Amino acid sequence: MNGTYRNPVLNADWSDPDVVRVGDDFYLTASSFGRAPGLPLLHSRNLVDWTLVGHALERLEPEEEFALPRHDRGVWAPSIRHHDDRFWIFWGDPDQGVFQVNAPEIRGPWTRPHLVEAGRGLIDPCPLWDDGTGEAYLVHAWAKSRSGVKNRLTGHRMHPDATSLLDEGKVIVDGDRIPGWFTLEGPKLYRHDGWFWILAPAGGVETGWQGAFRSRGFFGPYEERIVLEQKDTDVNGPHQGGWVRTAAGEDWFLHFQQRGPYGRVVHLQPMRWERDGWPVLGDEGAPVAVHRRP
Repeated sequence: MNGTYRNPVLNADWSDPDVVRVGDDFYLTASSFGRAPGLPLLHSRNLVDWTLVGHALERLEPEEEFALPRHDRGVWAPSIRHHDDRFWIFWGDPDQGVFQVNAPEIRGPWTRPHLVEAGRGLIDPCPLWDDGTGEAYLVHAWAKSRSGVKNRLTGHRMHPDATSLLDEGKVIVDGDRIPGWFTLEGPKLYRHDGWFWILAPAGGVETGWQGAFRSRGFFGPYEERIVLEQKDTDVNGPHQGGWVRTAAGEDWFLHFQQRGPYGRVVHLQPMRWERDGWPVLGDEGAPVAVHRRP
């Protein structure tokens, strides 16, 4: 309408969205928990209008574990990336560990799930292949219900073929050491302007905020800043999502908002980089309701 869009751009339950651009096309995936097929795949050419084009996960494994409904299990908070001419999706099963599937094209064929790292409570994994060094990394959060631990992000070196992790991991961001921060989760990992960046929400899905962390080295130390929060809007707890850059060089951020029985709806925020090197999301850090289209 008149060259603008209105949030939410996906007014339905697409929990924990992540996004990637390949050429002129954008692809989004979301949590599917105990549902099968899982890992829905959405396509867009403008970040506003989305179409479901398939699923990356035919069935949950082991099948006997999911023969009955498992509402709080299965696929939690996936990350989607494009590397080495393949699409990759990582997710955490809170009871089993970190999995990945990959495919040469978004419509498949997708591999069967591969267990990258076994463990209880490992959630919200995100990989990064550093094109400058050839190193690969992975960051993840923790589910207290399974591990007794939360509010921290753990980083690992990863085998470049994404088959396994190469170390026991190190806590790279401890939310307990940041005054006022709690339930830090949902990290998305990037390289930009010589920094390692983690965009991650904290404060819980109902009332939280979006944080940005940066460090010159992957294992830290990281400095933090709140880059998106409710302020005086009606968008409670703008939560986890992903950054994407268009072919024209514009930056945007997709995230969810918890709306009770309506589920986790998806919003699109403009994004820019300040002279001090930090990102600014939305309208000076507040979610937008209506904005110019990408």
